[in-house]
Amino acid sequence: MNQPVDLCINNVRIMTMANTDKPLEVLANGALGIKNGKITFVGSQTDFAEEACKVIDGQGKWLLPGFIDCHTHLVYGGSRAAEFEKRLEGISYAEIAKQGGGIKSTVKATRETSEEMLFEQALKRVRRLAEEGVTTVEIKSGYGLDMDTEVKMLKVAKRLSAATPINVQSTYLGVHALPNEFLERADAYIDFVCSEVMPEIAEQDLANCVDVFCESIGFTPAQCQRVFESAKSLGLNIKAHVEQLSDLKGALLASQMGALSVDHVEYLAEQDIPTIAQTDTVAVLLPGAFYYLNETQKPPVDALRRHKVPMAVATDLNPGSSPVASLLTAMNMASVLFGLTPAEVLMGTTRYAAKALGMQNKGTIATGKDADLCLWDIEHPIELVYGINHHRPDKVWLGGKDVS
Repeated sequence: MNQPVDLCINNVRIMTMANTDKPLEVLANGALGIKNGKITFVGSQTDFAEEACKVIDGQGKWLLPGFIDCHTHLVYGGSRAAEFEKRLEGISYAEIAKQGGGIKSTVKATRETSEEMLFEQALKRVRRLAEEGVTTVEIKSGYGLDMDTEVKMLKVAKRLSAATPINVQSTYLGVHALPNEFLERADAYIDFVCSEVMPEIAEQDLANCVDVFCESIGFTPAQCQRVFESAKSLGLNIKAHVEQLSDLKGALLASQMGALSVDHVEYLAEQDIPTIAQTDTVAVLLPGAFYYLNETQKPPVDALRRHKVPMAVATDLNPGSSPVASLLTAMNMASVLFGLTPAEVLMGTTRYAAKALGMQNKGTIATGKDADLCLWDIEHPIELVYGINHHRPDKVWLGGKDVS
């Protein structure tokens, strides 16, 4: 005799996000079974024949996969409010960075902040995301640019995973800016990252991925390629900040080297998209940074859509260019500012966000997948994209456990 499932959720409308051709397809009068943290049944409640240790009546509400914020920098010290004022006075983000502000100002503050204080500050940001139904978040380092602080940041990310009802994917972003110790010696810094820091991070199992800032005020494609090669030799996945401020062909490089995602891509050339489409790389759109920096160059959404490149959406939560601790707000921005349909946004914060992190066990409601779920009391999931700060989930399950 089969053992009963741990939980049955019935009388729900289920949007599985499993059908890429019909992303808003609805399973009405649905039921879902969960055992050992995995989904064991998805279908009509009339077809659910297993016994269940616990049954929850969903009261006709909507059951969706938990949201995934696949690009954040939420562990950091200090504040960049003064730079916000400078930008309002007409000084550009690039100019502020050249003056020693920007990333480097956060590096100084993060180095000076204790691990415990970084944890307490980041915990508030993670909880804010979780309130809106985010069950998985990616957290990048990159505000240390030395061995000790980068390790400190990644340890904080690991602690957040243990201390909160949220999955954390950690990414090493040492190639974020050139630290003062290596001024005018960018290649030597790349040597340091590849030969010393990344092996230590891999040894301590502190990160799943390695990221780079391939940009005119960051690092060259050749330097980023060296980082990618070292990361892959250590068994780490790769991602890239590319084409945010200029077109250095970083997206082409990253995708051809097997990157999980290429992020920002406002200046991505349309002629490069067919080549990227032949790979398995996701384009991660970050409307918070576009909004906050008052940019005008939009990512080539129509071309990405036409060539069927998966598009994810994330907050880019960080202290300088996107202090946006709300994925629901970023979802609305993606539609209003970039023209994504509600279906594309919902796919981009579930199925394709999971793909951007290499987490194929999450992001859809299907048998065998992790039971990371949210129950919403709404008329239709489009409301989650349409409104700003209207909704919170009634129930949240992480690995089948109620963490509401």
